[in-house]
Amino acid sequence: MELYDIIFYLFAAITLLSAFFVVTSRNIVHAAFYLLFTFFGVTGIYVLLGADFVAMVQLIVYVGGILILLIFGVMITNKITQVDIKTGTVHTLPAAIGVGLFTGIVGAVILNTEWAIVDSPMPVATLSTLGEMLLTEYVLIFELLGILLLVALIGAASMARK
Repeated sequence: MELYDIIFYLFAAITLLSAFFVVTSRNIVHAAFYLLFTFFGVTGIYVLLGADFVAMVQLIVYVGGILILLIFGVMITNKITQVDIKTGTVHTLPAAIGVGLFTGIVGAVILNTEWAIVDSPMPVATLSTLGEMLLTEYVLIFELLGILLLVALIGAASMARK
């Protein structure tokens, strides 16, 4: 086993373990801090896979934006820290069925996949090639997504205004 494999499994274990604690934590502040470790684990996996752009977007958007906003919202609201967020054992059976189905599907895909794709050379997408593609080939989709995000922002602002 190489060092790369060990680091990958370490990041995967950190991600899975902290995600488990996010779901099972009774305190919302603790769940938010466990979510921080989950996001960092996913970012580490992206870095190991060579997806530097996706890793930076993950770090900036999720850790730098969403998680910090969530933590500030929890910290500013003084009574929410004592809220019990666990709903009980009502959803344990459906969750176990969902995890079992997901594990079965992933296992079937892994067992039936031929790993000849590993030997083929993969194209490397850097930030400059992604930017060039967004402004040449995919400019219409890029502009439509910008309009969609603007509409969502205006809708969220009008809903928050009320």
